[in-house]
Amino acid sequence: MKTLRLLTILALGGGLALGGAYWASNGGRWSAHAEVTPAAAQADRTPLYYRDPSGAPLWSAGPKKDDRGRDYLPVYEDGQVDAASPKPVQAASSRKILYYRNPMGLPDTSPVPKKDPMGMNYVPVYEGDEVDDGTVKLSPGKIQRTGVRSEPVERRAIRVTVKAPGTIQLDERRVSVIAMRAESFVREIADVTTGTRVKAGQPLMEIYSSAVASAAAEYLATITSKTVGGVEMYGRGSRQRLGNLDVPEPVIAEMERTRVAPVTIHWSAPRDGIVLERNAIEGMRANPGDVLFRIADISLVWALVDVAERDLGNIAVGQPVTVRARSFPGRVFSGKIAVVYPQVNRDTRTVRVRIELANPDAALLPDMYVDADIDTADAAPVLAIQDSSVLDTGTRQAVLVDRGQGRFEPREVKLGRRGGGYIEVRDGLTDGEAVVTSANFLIDAESNLKAALKGFAEGAPQAPELGHAGGEHK
Repeated sequence: MKTLRLLTILALGGGLALGGAYWASNGGRWSAHAEVTPAAAQADRTPLYYRDPSGAPLWSAGPKKDDRGRDYLPVYEDGQVDAASPKPVQAASSRKILYYRNPMGLPDTSPVPKKDPMGMNYVPVYEGDEVDDGTVKLSPGKIQRTGVRSEPVERRAIRVTVKAPGTIQLDERRVSVIAMRAESFVREIADVTTGTRVKAGQPLMEIYSSAVASAAAEYLATITSKTVGGVEMYGRGSRQRLGNLDVPEPVIAEMERTRVAPVTIHWSAPRDGIVLERNAIEGMRANPGDVLFRIADISLVWALVDVAERDLGNIAVGQPVTVRARSFPGRVFSGKIAVVYPQVNRDTRTVRVRIELANPDAALLPDMYVDADIDTADAAPVLAIQDSSVLDTGTRQAVLVDRGQGRFEPREVKLGRRGGGYIEVRDGLTDGEAVVTSANFLIDAESNLKAALKGFAEGAPQAPELGHAGGEHK
């Protein structure tokens, strides 16, 4: 090393080189030393190891390149890093270099070797390694580390279940109201109260009405007359008058049988059901139109549920529905959609749907909260992929098609219904194509997928042409 430093001083001071040997001063005498070549100087300084050029905690015992094609930097015994040291001589590749790409994945290429603003070398792209068709290529190691998985596109039935809350309401067609059509007086009321279950024809009350008594006497006089009693047309008007006063049919039939006009009339229940309202009181006066009893048949009830506006396209009359009442955990009531109301609630953005439910044991009561599951499944299978396969940017939906050999093609798709973890594909894929189902976002981050999607949408970019040596691609 001492001799090498002396030779360096002599070389800088204009020392003589004679016959391939250097002459140096040695105690006042001139002596010949062996020639020191640059290769010998480099061999005298052997690297201890090589480290990653980006500063990452990665090392190698011998020369090596990182994933971007940059050479590892040698580290010597004195701790110095020779970034400009000669690179190990490698065998020249027989493949043709198409261009050099930006080491950071930016959409910038060069026809000749160059460095980016951070001093990193551009990565060569060889013929066959990358084609200009918008695909993304990953090494087998990266595919294994990131856990990339693909699944073929298949046809399957999409099961879409729409969930909606609602309440139980009475069937409007099964509600009856008992009201007098003439001035009447309530003389007696049966043992019937609000909530009592009654049967059709069961007596409810006894009333007296002068108008009903007069009409009954007139009818009996007509049908018992010796002159016109046998002529049906003469008694038809009198009988119709009793019907207009809403006298129960059994009462009229009893009058015809006994030929006696009753003083009071026994009013009976018109249907099976539950007494929802009782306003009749013994001795009260009832004016025309006053509601004395209100009875509803709850053997069939309605479930009125509110379906979100976005699910309206999946709803149709006749679809099966499963209803669960919060009062009966574990019990299921089955029904079908009867009516979809033609109006959207502008405050909640929901549409009301009517579901008819059988209620034989009267477990479902009015205003009870329920949760409905509407099965909108279509029996016809459709092309479907897993919902994890879709990269949704908000305005565009895309998937990564596995082309094999580490190539992935970003492709825009048009989607349809969603359900059961799958999404219907209406356009963009064909049956049997492999689609990435996991780690697709890691591929996006690794390969700058947004730039690839843009290039794919605008048309595959042409491969950059190689310019003259030393020039840059513009």
